[in-house]
Amino acid sequence: MRVLANDGISGSGYTKLVDHGFYVVQDKIEQDNLAEFINKENIEVLLVRSATKVTREIMSKCPGLKYVGRGGVGLDNVDLAAAKELNIEVFNTPAASSQAVAELVIGHLITMTRSLHTSNRLMPDSDANTFKKLKKTCSKGIELRGKTLGIIGLGRIGRNTAMYALGMGMQVIASDRSKERVTLDIEVGGVNINYDLDIFPKSEVYKQADFISLHVPAQDGAYLIGKEEMNKMKDGAFLINLSRGGLVDEIALIDALNSGKLAGAALDVFETEPVVRKEILQNEKISLSPHTGAGTFEAQDRIGIEIADFLIKAYAYEKA
Repeated sequence: MRVLANDGISGSGYTKLVDHGFYVVQDKIEQDNLAEFINKENIEVLLVRSATKVTREIMSKCPGLKYVGRGGVGLDNVDLAAAKELNIEVFNTPAASSQAVAELVIGHLITMTRSLHTSNRLMPDSDANTFKKLKKTCSKGIELRGKTLGIIGLGRIGRNTAMYALGMGMQVIASDRSKERVTLDIEVGGVNINYDLDIFPKSEVYKQADFISLHVPAQDGAYLIGKEEMNKMKDGAFLINLSRGGLVDEIALIDALNSGKLAGAALDVFETEPVVRKEILQNEKISLSPHTGAGTFEAQDRIGIEIADFLIKAYAYEKA
């Protein structure tokens, strides 16, 4: 099979594919030239992450395309209906990045509550006087132990986030439309601990949680969290979105932060990505990261291996 890894693939994934006879191209082809390149190079497999959009137009122009693989969890940058009509199989790597994303959630939790984002922005330009002022500003921290984390969506990432939070001494409540109760299998020092997590309606999570973390897919153009949902949250709550841009109404978020309704927010994904609203970028109450939830060496290695294993198995099935 001839493979185009348009948004890249880990070295281990690349090596495994090549060792099994695959021809792998890692050139970055721009959207407008993608279909032409796929046809010219007889590409059968298109691998993407979040940067490349696999549209109906591209797939309909590429009769030799058999597979589209997404290195990550969500598939909202792939037109699934078109792929089904065109008999193109779409696959992703749902398990590979869950730990990395969960760890970044915890990183943002600590960043928000200890003003690390403010310190890192302002300390490089500080002098003796501003250092003292900054110290005073950033000394009003919040401890996470004993606070309540509300998780919306208990897939792999949500469950991993819950386990980390429990390990830090937080209370965890959750909402998930497909589950009534979840048992978490937590490994601590080689010992497995089972923890039963009850599921609540979203409205109850909004009401109780000090921190709310979103772990759900895109909502077909609708906001999951808008002005109405923010008004239901605790005064001084924090909102975290490392799932998908467009889940949160960013204008309503800015208003809630400016009014003091919410104390802070953490965003790794954005409505208008890769362009981000200046009001978001410049708001001192928002901890920011540039869509790097799965951005660890270990996660990218697992993603590459998972992609390679899928394609090796698929090719063996075709030959059988």
